[in-house]
Amino acid sequence: MSDKSQMSASYNLYYYQTIFGELGIVDDGEKLREIFYKKNGTLKDEASYEIHETKLIKEAYRQITLFLKGEIKEFDLPIHLKGTDFQIKVWNALKEIPYGETRSYKDISEMVGSPKAYRAVGMSNNKNPISIVIPCHRVIGANGKLVGYGGGLDKKIILLDLEKSNSGLD
Repeated sequence: MSDKSQMSASYNLYYYQTIFGELGIVDDGEKLREIFYKKNGTLKDEASYEIHETKLIKEAYRQITLFLKGEIKEFDLPIHLKGTDFQIKVWNALKEIPYGETRSYKDISEMVGSPKAYRAVGMSNNKNPISIVIPCHRVIGANGKLVGYGGGLDKKIILLDLEKSNSGLD
């Protein structure tokens, strides 16, 4: 979470083993707050969280598992987005990218009404707090090349390949 000083034991965290390694899911008891890839053996500041598998966290993992198997294409989960107004606009625009398709950073900047803000879109994309569910992996460079992904390009490739193979858009 980007603002750990405001985290308290009212936030629940649970890790699951996935094809990407450990995936952390955080909720506040009512809404998802964060989904992140555990990187290089580092842990979140677990003292700021209650390590607890809630019904919502379990449901988020269930839906992510179904998504990774290609059995669902959309998520039905309550989420809480915390960021600047611009970041929230970008994250909401990402949710509009259809399954199996991609958009460029420039496309997203136009979607949010700031056509020249594609670098700011890239920074917002990088700060996406709810990976996979908010599909920042669907954003590519204007030249069609894969660029940047907070979880690593290897994960982005897997997610895009999975969507392409399950979308009938091959």
